Amino acid sequence: MNSPTSISAINRLPREEKEAIYKRFIPRQLLERFNISEDFVDAEGRQLLELRCKAGSTDVVVDLRHRADAPDPLLYAHLTDTMNGQVHVLLYVVNDPESPRFDVDRMPDGTPTHFGIDRRNLAAELAAMQAGLAPGQVRRGLRMLRHAIGAFEKFVSSLGHDLFFVEPLSYHNAVIFERYGFAYAKGRRMMERIHVGFQPGGDLRAQLDGSSPFRRPAQADSMRGRSWAIHDGILGKPFTDVTMYKRVGEHAGVDTFPGGTW
Repeated sequence: MNSPTSISAINRLPREEKEAIYKRFIPRQLLERFNISEDFVDAEGRQLLELRCKAGSTDVVVDLRHRADAPDPLLYAHLTDTMNGQVHVLLYVVNDPESPRFDVDRMPDGTPTHFGIDRRNLAAELAAMQAGLAPGQVRRGLRMLRHAIGAFEKFVSSLGHDLFFVEPLSYHNAVIFERYGFAYAKGRRMMERIHVGFQPGGDLRAQLDGSSPFRRPAQADSMRGRSWAIHDGILGKPFTDVTMYKRVGEHAGVDTFPGGTW
């Protein structure tokens, strides 16, 4: 039997086989840090890993908890196929489950915010920003991106591909992906235009006028500061239509924010 080369092909396999394949892109370092066994069950035999990968579907959702009763995933990933069967990462989040939680993902009544796109919990966002988080983060990250990318490259190679795509949800995500060797399939011109706009005399820098807590002048010079201002609407539109890709074993050398700090 030929080895699967796409998410849809993996999803057609028997349950045990597709689970074994999808577990490949979970960083080993993450499991070691939280003492998670390779069968993904805790001492009481409760499952810590949920995979949503029905036969006939072209996507997979991976939800890994460090404890069976944990309120948030330790790792949450949503992958799908591109039109030609390449792997496209729509969402990949690794949370520090022991850090404080900020309810930027829901309103006080529990209504989802969809990462602040549909609606915004401003009090939670302000608290998150003051705690050093970036837009969309409900908890601090674990700084595991290097290990995650390494695991993804092995996963992608095992499917017979030499690249994969990602969808950065916010400006800071795109800049961080650049630092790890990603290039742009779509959106580089916008990223370069944003950088120009934040330079002295630029139109975006002029909007950092203190009119909201997310628009302070000092934010022009950090990726997190810029990202919060963009999240606050200074582009006049949401941060969308950016797609990036990573070639296995290669660094693209793209840098749309030279010298930019976190």
